[in-house]
Amino acid sequence: MTRSRRQRAHGKRRTAAHARRTDTDGQTTLIRWRDPRVALTAAALTGVVGLVAALLTGAAVVIVGAVAGVTAAALAAVSLFAAARRPSERASALAWRWLAAGSATWLVGIGVRPLADGTPFVVTFADLVLLAGTAMLAVGTGLCAVRHARGQALLRDLADAYVCAASIFVIGWVLLFGPAYRDAGDAGTFAVTLASPLLCLVLACAVGPAVVPARRSAWPVGLAALAVLAAVTASETVTALARLTGDAPPLGQVWLAPAAFLLLAAVAWSDRTARTETPDETAWDTISEETAEEPAEEAEETAEPEPEEELVGQTASSLVSAAPLVLVVAAAIVVLLRVLGGGVQGPVPVLALVSVSVVVVLVLRLFVVLMEIGGLRRLVDLGERQLHDLAESTGDVVLLCDYDGVVREIGEGVETTYGYRPEELVGGRIFDYIHPEDVPAIQVAMRAMSLDEEPEEGAGTCMVACRVRASDGTWRPTESVATRRVRGEELLLVTTRDVSDQEALRNQVAHLTFHDGVTGLPNRAYFEERTREVLARPGVCPAAVVFLDLDGFTAVNDSVGHASGDYLLGQAARRLRAAVRADDTLARWGGDEFAVLLEGAADAQTAVDMAERLVRTVSSEPFRVADRDVALTASVGVAFADEDVSSADLIRNADVAMARAKELGGRRVEVFAAHMHTDVVRRLELAADLQRALLENQFAIEYQPVVDLATSRVTAVEALVRWWRGSAFVPPELFLGPAEDTGLIVPLSEWILREACREVATWHASSWKIGLSLNLSARQIMAPRFVESVESALSESGLPPSALTLEVIEEMLVEDAEEIVNRLSELRELGVRLAIDDFGTGYASLALLRQLPVDMIKIDPSFVSGLGRDETLTLLTRTIVRLGHDLGLIVVAEGIERPEQLELLREMGCTRGQGFLVARPMAARGVDSLMHSDMPSMPSGV
Repeated sequence: MTRSRRQRAHGKRRTAAHARRTDTDGQTTLIRWRDPRVALTAAALTGVVGLVAALLTGAAVVIVGAVAGVTAAALAAVSLFAAARRPSERASALAWRWLAAGSATWLVGIGVRPLADGTPFVVTFADLVLLAGTAMLAVGTGLCAVRHARGQALLRDLADAYVCAASIFVIGWVLLFGPAYRDAGDAGTFAVTLASPLLCLVLACAVGPAVVPARRSAWPVGLAALAVLAAVTASETVTALARLTGDAPPLGQVWLAPAAFLLLAAVAWSDRTARTETPDETAWDTISEETAEEPAEEAEETAEPEPEEELVGQTASSLVSAAPLVLVVAAAIVVLLRVLGGGVQGPVPVLALVSVSVVVVLVLRLFVVLMEIGGLRRLVDLGERQLHDLAESTGDVVLLCDYDGVVREIGEGVETTYGYRPEELVGGRIFDYIHPEDVPAIQVAMRAMSLDEEPEEGAGTCMVACRVRASDGTWRPTESVATRRVRGEELLLVTTRDVSDQEALRNQVAHLTFHDGVTGLPNRAYFEERTREVLARPGVCPAAVVFLDLDGFTAVNDSVGHASGDYLLGQAARRLRAAVRADDTLARWGGDEFAVLLEGAADAQTAVDMAERLVRTVSSEPFRVADRDVALTASVGVAFADEDVSSADLIRNADVAMARAKELGGRRVEVFAAHMHTDVVRRLELAADLQRALLENQFAIEYQPVVDLATSRVTAVEALVRWWRGSAFVPPELFLGPAEDTGLIVPLSEWILREACREVATWHASSWKIGLSLNLSARQIMAPRFVESVESALSESGLPPSALTLEVIEEMLVEDAEEIVNRLSELRELGVRLAIDDFGTGYASLALLRQLPVDMIKIDPSFVSGLGRDETLTLLTRTIVRLGHDLGLIVVAEGIERPEQLELLREMGCTRGQGFLVARPMAARGVDSLMHSDMPSMPSGV
């Protein structure tokens, strides 16, 4: 228990020590305890006045003693009864009641003794009452002990009590009772007279050994009660001698028992006062009812002794254990001196019988002690054997050596572990087999153990780690525990364990922690730590970080699998390792990204040259993977260390430069510039604004009509998203890319789909059967519930599936082609129409037209813009239109801005078109005005 906890428990006991009483109304109130010094002083003055009055009036000394004894015993009884009622003393209440009852009984006996002494009986009624009170006091004193002995401990305590009582009896017989026996004449009267003091002596010796070493709240009262027993025993002894000799008791004897009772009362009162007084008052007038009811048993049981208290308790226990032997020696000396001085008076057989009984008890005690010692030795030997066997079974080597390192004994396990036979090592020094670098530390530890003669707890054990030479000459890492062990001479018990496997495992774990399992290169954690170390060096460190990303590696994983992709990464790592300098740190950053830390780069050109060499290394020749050649390129970013740049910022700058190189097409080197980071930050801010705009409904939809070029009738509208950030218009090309990168394109596209379907369904309800065209993003198509979201939008709006046309660009059909084709096929099964946007700019469209059930192709504006000006573009556009007609597809020309473009498209047979010449994107209200009307702005009679 900590000191603060002990103080809290003590404070609870102090608070609970206030007494309570019940009013006539049944309410519980608290009363104030008076200062106990007033009652004690009054009792002492009463005794002194009584003594002086007795001496002046010639009253009998016995009467004076009776008055003093009655006063002191009454005060002790009242104090103890009150203590038993205190809530804080519930754990000791039983002891207090016995002590109080014994004091009261003794009070009665001492009060009637002056009247009973006039009777002709040797043992009077008052003597019996006094003996009963003494027995009660003994019981209460015994209950003050911490624990009560049982079994063998009880027999041992009884034997010690008998030895003590018998030794004191022998001393008293030689010095007092022997001469008195000679004057008594009647052996029966003598024996009956001595019965009372002998019983008191036995009771005091029986409870004394249990009370003296106790350390608890009841200990002071227990010692005071033991003093009362001793005083009563002495008083009864003097009274018995006075009866035998016919003399009056001495004046000092009269005050012995009253003084002891006064001491008992004072201890009980002072104990209460210590628990109830505040620093500024003798008692409290009021206390907290809630706190007063808290039991004190918990504080009693959980309180741990202070170190000083524990030392006192151990000293008291030692004295109690030695008391029987001391008394036996004292009795033997007294008998010897009396025999040498003229012989022992009285009946010698009694003295001989008691002395022989003491010897017999001591012999029995010695026999029991020897048996216990033998059992303990067997247990120690058994424990040593079990420890040795356990160590051997676990593969440990157990040996005994002295403090000079000379081996005395060693287990058989040394041959299995280190290859030595035990007889080869016995007599040799352990330092001959320990690595020379580890010997000094072990010698210092052994020397410290040998000098520490009385080690504290745990100081007798020493743990050391060293390398031990095996018989094959290898050094094995070991962990040893040396323990002090005394057997005739001081030796060390050493348990040694070979930890080679654990050391190898630790090294492997450390390697795996800081290295990549696929390439064997240092990993990201190692690279970051190494960069911090390099930049933390004093002075300006000419360092640079190079970031490299393999272009097109994702397609490798998709085509040949991740296992082959890991194999390719291993080949790339070996090439890069050969391209960097030995002092540079090459690490796998993650995925298909690698990082290089250039230390001591003399100038920027050195780092750029290194970066370009890495690009050439990757693209110089194809990688052989899964029985095929895979050609890859690399995008590389370079960032240079500066005085104000941290390691994290340096790595980030290189990553930003690498991303810039990748955006520009790859297979190039980009050096970090401040504007790159600004662009990245701007894109992040734009992504955050996009998310906020989606929550605040800042987006709007405009519709660009698609007309039949032959009839000028509006056949469909293409939904285009617009963003008004406040009053500023954000062009789609600025936010659609970041929305795609951050994944916000998915919820944004779903919103566009639902709003556009709802608006077009309204036009359908007005009998204008117009189609709706929407662009799809790759992320939207690959979303988990994409098909379900389209079906839900159609069902909620009531728009027929055939009125919805979803457009995809050719690049989307190349990347993840199989999965995208499957998703689009599911949409086609719903009745939704499909279109390929920007047709003619890709390189796999013709092959996919055979797999995908496409309804429409839209000619890219780059072809339409060249009509009438570029013969090649005009020929390509004519070919696309003819191809669409041959495949039975609807052909839509995008970007019609000039009349000659419109005329050529009509002449080619293109059926539909859209562009600024036809109609600009407009809000839904503008489309309403076109309902069931032709396009008046179209030239040439359209």
